[in-house]
Amino acid sequence: MIFESHAHYDDKAFDFDREKVLALCKEQGIETIVNVSASLQSIKSTLALAENYDFIYAAVGIHPDEVGELNEETFAWMRKQCEHPKAVAVGEIGLDYYWDKEGHETQKYWFCKQLDMAKELARPVIIHSREAAADTLEVLKEAQMPKGRVVLHCFSYTIEMAQEYLNMGYYIGIGGVVTFKNAKKLKEVVKMVPLERILLETDCPYLAPEPNRGKRNSSLNLPYVVEAIAQLKGIDPEEVIDTTNNNARRFYLKEGRQG
Repeated sequence: MIFESHAHYDDKAFDFDREKVLALCKEQGIETIVNVSASLQSIKSTLALAENYDFIYAAVGIHPDEVGELNEETFAWMRKQCEHPKAVAVGEIGLDYYWDKEGHETQKYWFCKQLDMAKELARPVIIHSREAAADTLEVLKEAQMPKGRVVLHCFSYTIEMAQEYLNMGYYIGIGGVVTFKNAKKLKEVVKMVPLERILLETDCPYLAPEPNRGKRNSSLNLPYVVEAIAQLKGIDPEEVIDTTNNNARRFYLKEGRQG
């Protein structure tokens, strides 16, 4: 059974067939889904999904592109939502210097505030980092997050950077990009990172794997990611499924075997 560690089923891309897609996910072996918020509005829609589906959990946080929504009042409201019974993580939060919608110092300020909130509430954290490798690492080192409580979502950096995060006790999120022919750097990262430190994700509706690249993504495509990881590591796909499921249950739900 597959654990989908990062999805956005509240996205408008699923407005016309959300129930059908989620029903298919459950039928086809997607055991658990963590739906991840990015804005104040998506916190509401993510929690609504988690309330409506027993196999969906919520991550609550503000994406770096959306931190302009935050002030002390909205931050206090967000913190309250993190205490929802099905809110299992803070995320996705971090730094994005690709779109650069918000100033770097503003992004860093709210990134640090949300990291502090996660520590206070004893929640794991989902990190978004795009073209901000050095600053993300610096912030996380200063924050001294607990080992085993951080995942680098949609990892896109070097082997050396991945090793830094492994040394800090973090997890690496791997999705459809690993199936792309030009993703040589990520393929080398996957070969190096221990399977016990990988979480499966889609980031759907974005980043569909081959052979569906460019189409709307969903958790139904995760077997392609599993197969790519299995081939890179020279192991059976069932081992990838079982180990990453256990990793995610330990990370989000504190139910996995320790290791």
